[in-house]
Amino acid sequence: MRNALKFLGVAAAVVSAVTLAGQTPQRQTTPASSGPRVFVSDETGTEVVIVDPEGGKVIEKIKVGKRPRGIKVSHDGTKLFVALSGSPIGGPNVDEKSLPPADRSADGIGVIDLTTHKLIRNYKSGDDPESFDISPDDKKLYVSNEDSGEMSILDLTTANVTGRVKVGDEPEGVTVRPGGREVYVTSEEDNAVAIVDPAAQKVVAKVTTPPRPRGIVFTKNGATAFVSSEVGGAVVVIDAATHKVANTIKFPVVPAPGTARPMGLALSADGKELYVSLGRAGSIGVIDVAGGKIARTIAAVGTRPWGIALSPDGKKLYTANGPSGDVSVVDLASGKVDRKIATGGSPWGVAVAGAR
Repeated sequence: MRNALKFLGVAAAVVSAVTLAGQTPQRQTTPASSGPRVFVSDETGTEVVIVDPEGGKVIEKIKVGKRPRGIKVSHDGTKLFVALSGSPIGGPNVDEKSLPPADRSADGIGVIDLTTHKLIRNYKSGDDPESFDISPDDKKLYVSNEDSGEMSILDLTTANVTGRVKVGDEPEGVTVRPGGREVYVTSEEDNAVAIVDPAAQKVVAKVTTPPRPRGIVFTKNGATAFVSSEVGGAVVVIDAATHKVANTIKFPVVPAPGTARPMGLALSADGKELYVSLGRAGSIGVIDVAGGKIARTIAAVGTRPWGIALSPDGKKLYTANGPSGDVSVVDLASGKVDRKIATGGSPWGVAVAGAR
């Protein structure tokens, strides 16, 4: 026993000496928090980045395919869908003839299992899918196909596209009106919102908006839709019963850091506040829904915030900041940025789910 203890003492001394001589002992990593997970699509890469917002770090990256953009969690919380596109990135005023040819084989909707964090399949969903929404029963996806000017209806049960509806040039935002009887689709080039009856597979109305409409969000009862207008610098309020514009809320034009370019939208759980990412202005606009006016602006949020989403408790707002390759965590009570988390690439969309 004494010899064994003597041997252990010598071994410990050797280990200590090696460490002191410059050898680094095995590092202990800080475990991820048990809070929500933020899923971020990287448009210039091929990955969905998983962020632990409470721990302030990236915890995983999942290869999904070319040009991930629109991203959403299924209603049952088991799957994450992400739009993938083989079309080259162009942007406004770019001559499309100068771009490389599109890779149509890369177009589709990727599906990630939220338990395993594995890509489990890729659905074909029409040319150049950009955004989409999910039917209330999780059985269909309504997809905006930017290059073809259509909204595709993807049946998740059969894995087939069961319908295509012409909605306007360069469709982008897609949102199902609560109840599922109508789907709203914005058209960047037509400066309009197409209102689609998905059962009949036809446009039943169009609502004109200021230039380059982007995102859409509804009140919980489906009575009112809010549409962001990037170039128009406004949020349009639509009466969903009459398909008429009820109000247009304009953001002030300021010289610095940039003019407000309304992009992403998120409505508070109580429906009292609408949060609007303002792109080049680097800020978030907060609209008082009842008053129909801008209540405040949260400044210095990030570099060109685009996609936004709320934390499950509604206290934090997460923004995807494309040019700077990071995600901001905004405390809504104080109006301050808690932290910025580097993701790399060009964050486009944001979705939130609980930790699994």
